[in-house]
Amino acid sequence: MYQELGEKLIDILELKNAPVAIKWSVREPRNIEKEIGKSRFCAKLGKAMNGEIFYSTVEEEECGGGMRYSGMKDPKELPANMRSGSFLIPRGVFKSVPAFQRAGTHNPAMEPGIFHAVIFAPLTKADFDPDVIFIVCEAKRGMDLLHANAYDSGADALGAGVGPICCTMASKPYLTGEVTYGFADVGSRNFTDIKPDEIVVSIPAPELERIVSNLEDMMGKKYFQEH
Repeated sequence: MYQELGEKLIDILELKNAPVAIKWSVREPRNIEKEIGKSRFCAKLGKAMNGEIFYSTVEEEECGGGMRYSGMKDPKELPANMRSGSFLIPRGVFKSVPAFQRAGTHNPAMEPGIFHAVIFAPLTKADFDPDVIFIVCEAKRGMDLLHANAYDSGADALGAGVGPICCTMASKPYLTGEVTYGFADVGSRNFTDIKPDEIVVSIPAPELERIVSNLEDMMGKKYFQEH
């Protein structure tokens, strides 16, 4: 089912990159290859958009944020400068430690110690039931997705700020069950090669079939045919 929904998303939204299926697993899967080498969570999304299928553990995650927000590592085990955010100040991401700390109150993380692997795949090739679907698209297509979410329910999506997409577009939609949209963050826009005119949208998997069905219905109506 999910593979077909992925094909429909690409066709309806004219996506340049495949939607990504993300799944947390309590054990390392036997039928999927482990990622070779280390990369950041956001870079893993980029790999999957380009067709790769793999799973990752804490050993393959090179970013403290990716470890923390994906639940692969207890944040108490991270270096103090990562927990405080002080390492980001010289890089220009935040002006002060308090600013980083305050921003962190908006960023939920998966509970550590529960999951031991995260699986990534293009949705069109996923032979598992995903938890979250991550989409990079043009702004107009992001509007279409948000409208499809509200089309039969009136539901409002969650807007994400400058938090890392390992949180805003992965753990946050998982934990809230809400469609989430945003502009990614400065790091992920570099490591995932998100274009200047693109935005990101994540959909909890249980909502995907409904949203795709709504998209199909909407695209036959006057307003959506005119634009």
